[in-house]
Amino acid sequence: MYFELTPDLSEEHEHIKSMVHTFARDVLRPAAKTLDAVPADEVGGHPLYRDAMRQAYELNLHTILVPEGFGGMGLDPLATHIVLEELAWGSAGFAISIAVSQFPAFGACLLATDNDELIAEFTTPFVENRDASLIGCWAITEPDHGSDWLMQPDMEGAEKIVPNLRAKKVDGGWLVNGQKAAWVSNAPVAHHAYLFLNIDSAQGLRGNGIALVDLSSKGISRGKAWEKMGQRALPQGEIYFDDVFIPDNNLISDTELYPFAIDATLSIANTAMSALFTGVAQAAFDEAMRYARERVQGGRPLIEHPTVQVNLFEMFKLVETARAISRRVMLYNYQTITPSLQHAIAAKVFCTDAAVQVSHMAIQIFGGMGLSKESDIEMIFRDARMAQVEDGVNEALALTAGHLLRSMEGE
Repeated sequence: MYFELTPDLSEEHEHIKSMVHTFARDVLRPAAKTLDAVPADEVGGHPLYRDAMRQAYELNLHTILVPEGFGGMGLDPLATHIVLEELAWGSAGFAISIAVSQFPAFGACLLATDNDELIAEFTTPFVENRDASLIGCWAITEPDHGSDWLMQPDMEGAEKIVPNLRAKKVDGGWLVNGQKAAWVSNAPVAHHAYLFLNIDSAQGLRGNGIALVDLSSKGISRGKAWEKMGQRALPQGEIYFDDVFIPDNNLISDTELYPFAIDATLSIANTAMSALFTGVAQAAFDEAMRYARERVQGGRPLIEHPTVQVNLFEMFKLVETARAISRRVMLYNYQTITPSLQHAIAAKVFCTDAAVQVSHMAIQIFGGMGLSKESDIEMIFRDARMAQVEDGVNEALALTAGHLLRSMEGE
């Protein structure tokens, strides 16, 4: 575990850090290593996935984002960062699956706070669940629309982009048709969805909304699971909607509320990604340090070679800088009603890039062993590389942040 620079870390923080690290080390990392070789369509039903998720739920880790008043853990931002970082230290795939599982429950708290019916349907049963029989997903990305979902509604060209998943107003609700892409996290195992959809195609992205959906509803089916290079402990797959009826009450964001909703969602998600991949960077650094101490070359351990020492220091700088920016952004964004999306994006881009750089340098220290499927670092590198694309390709996120910064001119 890393040296903690926070001088006023409470006993509760220390306890959470130790507890989650132990869980990540003893349960998540070994399970992820085995699931890394399992076909994608078998991951969600695999006993190791189900057991690891059950243990996470028993520890209440599926409610870290849910406020205490709604039955969640009610963690402060620092504790939230610690949990996410330690989970991802064990497995990026499992960490994302656990974090995303609570999106529908948290979305109800965020956008439908006073809607007792939705809280009773999507939040309360979820936070009380302990066997991982209730899992949520964040269904946003589509076959033809990925990073462009991240465009701000006021960005040039937003009105020309119409998502695939569209809702038509009918009596008492909406009729939804379309598809969500294969990289929707938790889709193969999810029971509920925090669903992004278009409710006014004439406005393009400006006509979007968000709904909470029971995925057992008539007309919903699952497609293929995604065979991917990394994060293979995270089940991902397609969702199809064929004349699916969504009641008016389940639409938690209309077009008027959507600009706030997309900002809040992306700020929360990108901030979380920065914490998660700080943990991945730390895992890569820890693996490199361990191997450098054990491996003897030229008659002495690698860690005694000057070039290795320099590389380890460069990795150390990246990890500590990632932790500094991700914690700072989380401390702000997770305790304000007006989070800073540009800072969340900066943290996500920096920390995911850092995780790739650190794991790449770790492989160089490992040499040939770093290319072997037997080593954890090979999996960690692939897991890290996925993050530069997921939750928004880093370059596309930079464009969104650039637009936000430009709009700040003269302030």
